[in-house]
Amino acid sequence: MCGRFTIRTPLAALAARFLFDDLGEGLAPAAGDALRDADGGLRPRWNVAPTQPVPVLRAGPAAGADGPARRRLDLLRWGLVPSWAREPGDRAVGARLINARGETAHARPAFRDAFARRRCAVLADGFYEWRRDGRRREPFHFRRPDGGPVALAGLWARWRPPGADGPPLETCAVVTTHANAVVADIHDRMPVLLDDDGLARWLDPAFGEDPAPLRALLVPCPSTDLVAVPVSSWVNDVHHDDPRCLDPPGSAPPPPPGPRPRRGGRPAPAPPEQRLLFPDL
Repeated sequence: MCGRFTIRTPLAALAARFLFDDLGEGLAPAAGDALRDADGGLRPRWNVAPTQPVPVLRAGPAAGADGPARRRLDLLRWGLVPSWAREPGDRAVGARLINARGETAHARPAFRDAFARRRCAVLADGFYEWRRDGRRREPFHFRRPDGGPVALAGLWARWRPPGADGPPLETCAVVTTHANAVVADIHDRMPVLLDDDGLARWLDPAFGEDPAPLRALLVPCPSTDLVAVPVSSWVNDVHHDDPRCLDPPGSAPPPPPGPRPRRGGRPAPAPPEQRLLFPDL
């Protein structure tokens, strides 16, 4: 699966690599400092987690009557909320649908319509997976050997509140497949990484009526396209989003002392800031 990733590549480099020339409202300079850096680009992210805004590449309107579709970069909330959901304000809905299995997404009700009509690519420059060693969780960062950005196959949805005129909620999910040889030592699933030809086909609105050509794209990338780098346990905490997430193992400061045991020998629950948002990812 894919539950955390990094995106530190500057906006200009992303535009040059993935050939988009349009930015959504969430990426406009007026969007605020939370997502943009001092130069107006994307703020580097070292620990992107579900329910947070993520950079998503979509096909925009064609440049002309017969011209090719332009590409547009937007920020969508990670965790797909289907258009038929009753109450997307409940974040648990989206948190459950952060990934779509490539083998079944074309047929599953939550993803079927998006697979046919609303495909996208989530931009990243690496993703995390954890290897369990008893009670320990050892994090690894998977990235291209040259550290460059990648396009993860994604699906997106737009939800509108019934009978209301408010802005729609746009969300997304990352499509996954079985792991290649590099990832399989750590986890049995991985996100689908699209090459240039695959990205063009995946975003092309002309495809979709027949899912077979699209499903053919949803396979593991070659093992030579990824390296696995062990990193610091600092990344285990979803609240940590800084360069220390990619430090070598053993560099994280020790965790604070746990709560004192209550009567009966059971420890008191850990305070919220010490818990992981998604402990099983």
